[in-house]
Amino acid sequence: MAVGGNGDFLEYHEPGIVSVLTLVSFFVVLAVAEWLSAKIFRAGLIGQIIVGLVYGTPIGDILAVEWQETFLALGYIGLILIIFEGGLTIRLGLLRQNLLLSVIAALVGILAPIALSFALLYAGFGHTALEAFILGTSLCSTSLGTTLVILTTTAPKASPTDTKPAAPPSQTRIGTVLISAAVIDDVCGLVLVSVIQNLRDVAAHPGSLGWTIGRPILASGLLAIVTPLVARFVAAPLFRVYRLRRRHSHSPAQAHMVNFGVMVGVLSTLVVGAAYAGASMLFGAFLAGGVVASLRGEDDGATPGFVDTFERYVSATQRFVLQPLFFASIGFAIPFKRLWGGEVIWKGVVYAVLMLLGKVVVGACVLVWDLVAVRRVRGEGRDESVLRLSWAPAALLGSAMVARGEIGLLIIQIGLNETPFLTEKAFVIGVWAIVLNTVVGPVAVGLLIKRMGARIAENPRWGVGLDRCSGRV
Repeated sequence: MAVGGNGDFLEYHEPGIVSVLTLVSFFVVLAVAEWLSAKIFRAGLIGQIIVGLVYGTPIGDILAVEWQETFLALGYIGLILIIFEGGLTIRLGLLRQNLLLSVIAALVGILAPIALSFALLYAGFGHTALEAFILGTSLCSTSLGTTLVILTTTAPKASPTDTKPAAPPSQTRIGTVLISAAVIDDVCGLVLVSVIQNLRDVAAHPGSLGWTIGRPILASGLLAIVTPLVARFVAAPLFRVYRLRRRHSHSPAQAHMVNFGVMVGVLSTLVVGAAYAGASMLFGAFLAGGVVASLRGEDDGATPGFVDTFERYVSATQRFVLQPLFFASIGFAIPFKRLWGGEVIWKGVVYAVLMLLGKVVVGACVLVWDLVAVRRVRGEGRDESVLRLSWAPAALLGSAMVARGEIGLLIIQIGLNETPFLTEKAFVIGVWAIVLNTVVGPVAVGLLIKRMGARIAENPRWGVGLDRCSGRV
């Protein structure tokens, strides 16, 4: 559209039929691809990524670049809402109880891919140490949005004797450990992104390295400490007093509007604060969800809760518009035509397998944790019974950490475009690993939840029955 008048308004023209049909077909194919992918792979997002590849610049170039940029921005809003919902619905009591295990799992998931990258790329393939570091950094990330979508949308197969559907994996102890470990991975990934973005400047000004690394660590640490304290001792008491005073004067519709305003205010504040402080916006979104969850006064059954408001006013738009655009935007960012270059194919596949193992090994944390806990209580013996109970939760944790998605692509493209250290060949090898892991991970998780989800939910150590308290931030 052209700018009309003196440049103070946009001229309105009826869109051309080709543009209308292109957009309609894009959204219809997105919906159909999600349905087919969910039936075939147990992971609907795979189909949406493929549609992004076909309609975007990588293959078909059907959508205009301006539309792709718009959909990328809208999709990122969808990602923020996905992570906010994860924080809103996570069991905060379990999160606190299992924080140490989550940190250990996150560290294993970060260090193992970096170490394996140096072993294969630096020692095996002859790439430079900086190339191995950049690729290892991009593959140490975990796609938090992908993880949350798979955990919340894949329904476990209930046993024939069950009258109630099994709880979603996100509400189990192992699901809580997984989500919090993925959040920690995201925070650490941001730190490493900052290092990579500033490698050129650090080479010219070595004294800036400390602040380059320290700023996102300091910002994330302060947010993680200060936000729960403010929520627990200031925001939650004030909000509960407000609800008690207004419980009889507010209709359900008015209560929904108050809840909606609180969610928008808290989410906007923490996302903006995280961005300007140098932390991850996604980390701010997760904290916002936890803060809002701590405000709820569930003792008042007549007042709709925040989850009710989110499902009524936000969930449909997120689920059917913004979330598909997010996964399609991942497809927009995959350099598909560069992947088919002889040597880089087999090297990329080998590297992808190694990076898959680098995340699957995170599941061993569950096995070791259980063995240590049982031996401390019972002494020697009974290791086989512990392993029988723990292998399915361990497999879920390891496989759900595999998908790299948007964060991996972001890091590796920063390494290629904003530093002189990453060659085209190394970039393509890394993209192979990111793409294959992003496809294989959700498929494995979907199949595992479908077959073993009910058993995991009923697991006495890692299921939903361990702790029913909601907890507070």
